[in-house]
Amino acid sequence: MESVAKMIDHSLLRPELTLHDVRAGCALAARYEVASVCVRPCDVTEAVALLRGTGVLVGTVAGFPHGSAATAVKVAETALAVGQGAAEIDMVLNIGRLRSGDTEAVEADIRAVVEAAGGATVKVILENAYLTDAEKVAGCQAAERAGAHYVKTSTGFAPGGATMEDLALMRASVSPHVKIKAAGGVRTLDILLAMADVGVTRFGATATAAILDELASRRKNG
Repeated sequence: MESVAKMIDHSLLRPELTLHDVRAGCALAARYEVASVCVRPCDVTEAVALLRGTGVLVGTVAGFPHGSAATAVKVAETALAVGQGAAEIDMVLNIGRLRSGDTEAVEADIRAVVEAAGGATVKVILENAYLTDAEKVAGCQAAERAGAHYVKTSTGFAPGGATMEDLALMRASVSPHVKIKAAGGVRTLDILLAMADVGVTRFGATATAAILDELASRRKNG
């Protein structure tokens, strides 16, 4: 139970969430002892205060959800969030530059965020729904060269999310020390376990309680 919970980043990124929703989501994350909450940048200080001492990390996003912010803006978002106590940054790479074949610009954008994070974990969101397989590979490899810790499938705001085929491709595209995060459509325990079998070690999810309650029920019933 604990090992599965520590693979989940409980996602609190929808634009309509109220402060009450964010506080309830942080309480849920603490109750289930997940790896982290991933909150909107405006909620970092609130989440850090609520989760202090729980063992649940606070993460946030940069360049979200489109990836098209100037690098300096992503760097400023990252530095501010880390200064406020965020331990993880999920950044969206520059999707348009990647599709244009400008991998040098993509890599430089990611490297600047990694440097601004100052040792905090950086996960690079590719937004696979908009990319060819060759672009997915190029994005993963640019992220690794830039020093990112994870490559991630999606924001959850594009037309498609994580697929088994994409996860296998991403795992094959980077060396073992770069980890894989699945997001977008991770709604059941069976999906999570199947994705873990292909090498995924972190999951962005809103259905956290349903997934972990199902696991507890299965364990109870043998």
